Amino acid sequence: MFPGLKARSATGESMKPQPNWQPLSNLPLIASLIDGQWEETQGQLKTLLDVRHKPHVLDNATVERVCKVYTEQAEFIWVFEAQLTKWQQEECLTSSQEAKIKRLQDRVRQWKQDLKSILDLAEELKHGTIEKVLAKDDLALGIQALLAMESH
Repeated sequence: MFPGLKARSATGESMKPQPNWQPLSNLPLIASLIDGQWEETQGQLKTLLDVRHKPHVLDNATVERVCKVYTEQAEFIWVFEAQLTKWQQEECLTSSQEAKIKRLQDRVRQWKQDLKSILDLAEELKHGTIEKVLAKDDLALGIQALLAMESH
């Protein structure tokens, strides 16, 4: 993903990830990573929105995988934010580099919001997966179906 984390601890204490700062020459690479991750996130968000009203088409494993993958992305996004902030503070930026960094900062903010939306949707969807539906008895399913018909 991002060649950006290295652990450090000389005393054997719990290792905290520290950014491995990238040179400004890697701006195109980081831009490609951010844009690619954001586009993939957009696709996943659309997919989840499409099944929002029919969560039974998903199984528990799929929803759990979505939660795991996008939680990891959300926990890692600070590295991109920190790298972009570090580059923004450099004195020798061209106007093109400044514009690209600003665009990427906006993209990362949007990506963060999309990740939150995905995780919120996954939390909502996990209550209606096929396993949850199959675990209900016939009476509960019938009542749920009637309630759904009334609300439309």
